[in-house]
Amino acid sequence: MDLYSNQTFHIYNQGNNRRQVFFSDENYQFFIWRMRAYLLPFGDLIAYCLMPNHFHWLFYIRTLTIERQQHRNHVDHIEFERRKAKYGKNAQVVQRGYTRYANKEDGITLNESIGLLLQSYAKSINKEKGWSGSLFKKECKAKDGWIDEFVTVHSPKEIQDTRFLPGTDYKYHCMCYIHDNPVEGDLVKQPQDWLYSSARDYAGLSENSICNLSLGRELLDSWS
Repeated sequence: MDLYSNQTFHIYNQGNNRRQVFFSDENYQFFIWRMRAYLLPFGDLIAYCLMPNHFHWLFYIRTLTIERQQHRNHVDHIEFERRKAKYGKNAQVVQRGYTRYANKEDGITLNESIGLLLQSYAKSINKEKGWSGSLFKKECKAKDGWIDEFVTVHSPKEIQDTRFLPGTDYKYHCMCYIHDNPVEGDLVKQPQDWLYSSARDYAGLSENSICNLSLGRELLDSWS
C-alpha cells in the first residue's frame, strides 16, 4: 500500500474469493487483539468494522516506521494481556525469541506490520480449520482523503458514491460507511448492535476501546 504519515486512510481487505474469515466470537476477538498489537504503534484507529468475510479500518498514520525491538516489545506485551484475559493466572509469558532472526535494530514499517497481523490471524484459523495457504487477498487496499470514486469490497468494480466526492468530508462519511456495513449486510438493524464494530464504542456500549474516540468525535462533531 502507498501510505504516508499524518493522514487518515481507509484500509480494507477481504477473504480470498470472498470466503468467510471470521467464524466465531473468539475469532473476532482474537483479530481485535491483533489490531491492538500490530496497528496502534503506528497511529490511531478511528473506526473499524469486522464483517464475516472482510474488514474495514479508518486509521490515522502518525509514523510509517518504528524500531523493530519497540514493535516486538509492544506485540509481546499485548499478546500477554490477551492471554491473561483468556487464561487468567495460568497465562504463560510470551517466549518466541528463537523465531526472530531479523536484526532487532532494524526498522519495521506499517505495511510489514499489517502483513504480520494478517499472517498471524491466518495461521490461527488454518490451525483451527485444518486449512493451509493464504486466508486474505494478497494485499490490503487503502484510500486517503479526496478520491473521485469510492471502492468497496462489496462490489468487484469501482463504484461512484457522491458521499465521497471532493467537497464533502471524506473521513466523516467513511466512518459512517464503515459503521453501516452490518446494517447494509442485513446482519443487524442498527450499527451499534453489531458486536465487532467501533459503532458500539461511540454509542457508549463498550469499554476499553482500541479506537481514539476523541479524534473520532471531532469528525462527528464537525459534521453533526
